[in-house]
Formats: sequence, structure tokens, C-alpha cells
Amino acid sequence: MQQIRRRIALLTLIMVTAASALCVRLAYLVSVPNYQETARQQGTYTIRTTVTHANIYDANFHLLVNDTIQHIAVINPTPEAVTAILPHVLDKTAFYDNLQYGTPFSCAVNTSELDCEDITIFDVPLRHTEPQLAQHLIGYTRDGEGVTGLEADYDTFLRSISAQSSVTFTVSGRGSVLAGEKTLIHTGQTISAGVVTTLHKDVQQICETVGNELALKKGCIIVMDAETGEMLALCSFPSYTVSTLEEAMASPDSPLINRALYAYPVGSIFKLIPAACALSQNLGNFQYNCTGSIAIHDQIFHCHDRSGHGLQNLQAAMIHSCNPYFIALSQKLSAAKLHQTAQSLGFGESLTLSDSIIADGGILPGLQDLQIPAEKANFCFGQGMLTASPLQIARMTCAIANGGNLPQVRLIRGISQDGVSVEQEQQSVSTPVLSEKTAAALQDLMIAAAYGNDTFQGVPDSVSVGAKTSTAQTGRYDENGVEYCHGWITGFFPASQPRYVVTVLAEDGGYGNDAAAPIFRTVIEQIVQQHVLPIPNLPSS
Repeated sequence: MQQIRRRIALLTLIMVTAASALCVRLAYLVSVPNYQETARQQGTYTIRTTVTHANIYDANFHLLVNDTIQHIAVINPTPEAVTAILPHVLDKTAFYDNLQYGTPFSCAVNTSELDCEDITIFDVPLRHTEPQLAQHLIGYTRDGEGVTGLEADYDTFLRSISAQSSVTFTVSGRGSVLAGEKTLIHTGQTISAGVVTTLHKDVQQICETVGNELALKKGCIIVMDAETGEMLALCSFPSYTVSTLEEAMASPDSPLINRALYAYPVGSIFKLIPAACALSQNLGNFQYNCTGSIAIHDQIFHCHDRSGHGLQNLQAAMIHSCNPYFIALSQKLSAAKLHQTAQSLGFGESLTLSDSIIADGGILPGLQDLQIPAEKANFCFGQGMLTASPLQIARMTCAIANGGNLPQVRLIRGISQDGVSVEQEQQSVSTPVLSEKTAAALQDLMIAAAYGNDTFQGVPDSVSVGAKTSTAQTGRYDENGVEYCHGWITGFFPASQPRYVVTVLAEDGGYGNDAAAPIFRTVIEQIVQQHVLPIPNLPSS
């Protein structure tokens, strides 16, 4: 019996000692600041909105991202709050899923005003919309980081600036909001800082709308300021959306690539190069009698009009896009001069718009290649080895339109901290490559090409243009043996005082006059009708 008592006494002593040690430990933990803060946080519950990062602007500080506002409600799900918010909830399935837990949550609603103390609504910018304007240039983000385009190229700057709203509730151990306790509401600041591009939002929208409405299946549309080389619009077709990336990657039409930056066979647009070369060497009066073909050594080159165009001067040959004329003209021009003229107008040169947005330099045949008679002949009407990107073609057209200066292409104006001004913006840079006389003569040739052919489909209403089309052979054929051809057009407007350049590529689209010219015409008509750009010498309506 006594032994049992001793065991009980020993067990009691052990329990008292353990309890004392536990009390000492708890007292210590309560005294430590970190644990005090943890204990306090266990009595709060915070709901946060998505993070808003710095903007991407067009040239006039119109938002290209963050331009759509979504209303995000944070709700303490009391019966009164549920009744008030339910008619305005956008995703009711997700709403009911969250409601079953009885704790605060957020949801998208269609209003910014609800008179209920248990509901807080924030206006939160949506980073990207679908479809996203200028998708191939803007790019996209994943997990808060830029993946492609300007989102990736300026990721460090864009993500260094952020704003976020939140609501903090005082809750019980089960997560229910404690009645009568104060709710802390934090509204994130409005962000003004951002990257400023040269794009014009309205012009970009016009190009994307016209391209889709006129079924530009594959290709691109470019609008540039002829004087500065600034990109006013650049869109590639087909486009893609972030939510369908997997489908886009599997598509045979490759919607992820930016076709404005890829090199293609050019075709007859390139006839402007031997024309420029001839004009600079006082050969503008050269004539040739087109019989439908021309022989260069033992190789025959055919005209698209097999019956021939008859006697042609430079203007008539440009209007008719007569291959034999330009081949004959090439025989009067040195290979060195032809090569130098093409090179000075930007062929063979890659073009950088930002770190990852770079246009392919294409293929400019070397001087040794042009010593081969057949290659020189092909070169003069834009076939053979020659390839170029639509951006290169647009830049060349700028030099013709602005009096002979080849501009440096620009997509980025710079960085803005306040959303109204650009820090240390660089001025436009250009290089003289043509005399004013030669440039003016080329302008006249393009105006003649636009208005000298009754079948030309690129003449818009209300404003005059200069333009040149082409149909570039690819050497690829469909199942019926019909060759795929790229349809091109490049031109400027208004003709009397060129200010803007428009270039259209319809990849595998067929004839330039059928596939590209109507798009060229409609883009210009919409720009004029919507008054989105200042047009010099525009007749009053």
C-alpha cells in the first residue's frame, strides 16, 4: 500500500513539473514579438485584388493595356450582402462555390455601386483583353512576368511599379467575420507610369478591323509616318489569344509569328529599285518594245501579258508592271549600282523595334550573284534570291514619300513616369539615300501606277495616293498545281503631300491587286473618314 502511495506521489510530482515547464514555455512565447504578431494575424483575414503593373501607352498616352476596368467585389457573406450582390454577380457558379464556406471572398460584378456595408467594390484594371489590340507587339504575361513582346522586353520596369487593393476582416477561429469589429479597406493607387510607344490606338484598331472584315487570312498591315519612321500601326494575321495558346501553337497558319517581321519574295514592288537607279543615272527616258518575252542569253523571261505591252517608257512599264521592260533596263545598269541602290534603301538590313521585336534582314543577293545574267534579270523584278520583310518595304516607301531620306524605324518613344510626358525622348533619325529629284520622280511613277490602270482596286475615296502592287511567286503549288503567290501593295497618301505609308502583305493570297489593294484602300478610307490622323491638303467634305 505504501509503495502505491509513493508511485502516486512520484507521478504527481512529474505532472506538476511538466505543467510548470509548459507554463514557463508559454510565458516565453507570449513575450516574443514575432509570436505576438502571428497571434494577432490569426485573428484577421485579408482578401486582395489582382496586382496592377505599369502601363503600355500609344503615342498619345492612350492605354494599350490596363484599358478595361473590371468591378471586383469583396463580400462578407451575410444574408443581406448576398441578397444585394446576387443580381450583379458575373459568375454565379463560382459565387455559390465560395458561398458555402461562409467566409469572405471576392467576385466580379457588373456595377461599381452597391449600398451594403458588407460589400466593398474596387475598380481594377484588366491587364489584357481578348482580343488584345496589337497582340504581336504587346505580347503577354504569365504568373506576373512578361513572356513575349513589350511585356517581356520591359518586364523589369513594368513589374517594378505595382498597385493592389485589399480588405482585411477580423475573424473568429472558424474564419467567420466578427460582428462589430472594424474592417480595414486599402485602395491601391492609380498607376500613371508606363512605356510609351509610337502606335496610334485608333489606327491600329482600324487595321485590325479591316484585316478581319476583308478576310486577310495570313499577312500583315503596316502604317508608318513617312517622315519620322514611327510605327502608327502594325498588325499580323491571324492573331491569337492567350487563352488559346495551345491551339495557336498547333495551327498550320502559325498565328504566333509576326508576319510583318518575316522575309518573303517581294515581286514587282522591287521595280522601284531599278527605276531609282535608272533615274539617278539619267536613264528615265529609256524605252523598250515588249513583245511578251525577253531572252537573256539562253533563258527566256515572260511578261504576265504574253501578247506583250508594245512600246513602253518607264511610266508605262510601271503602270503595266512589265517584266521585260525592267529586265531590258537592267542591261543598261551596272550590277554594282543596282546592288548599292537596293542596299542604301534598306534591303538586307535587319530592323530592331525592341529587344525581341526584330525584322528579318531578308536576302539581298551579293554583287557576285548579280554578275549572273539570269539572277540580275530576276533581281530587277523582285524574284530569284531576293527576299525582304514588309517592314523593309514600308521603310523604303517612306524614303520615296518623304523626299529621299531613309528613316530609322521607331516603335518606342520612351518611358513616362506621369502618363503625360516622355523622359529623354530621342529625336527621329534618317539618312539621305535619294536625291529629291529622284524621290519626286518615283512618287510620280507610283501615282501613275495607281491612277493609270482602270482595273486598280487600291484607289480610296476622298484622298489621293501613290502605290505599287506586286504578285510574288513562291515556287510552291497546291494540290491542283496552282502556284501560291504573295499579294503585296505599298503606297503613300496624300499624293500631293505624302505623309503616311501603308504596306499590306497577303501571304499566299494571290494577285496583289485582288488580295492586298482592297485592304490598302479601305484602311486609308477609314483613317480619313474617322479623322484619326491629320491629313494635309485634304479636300473639305
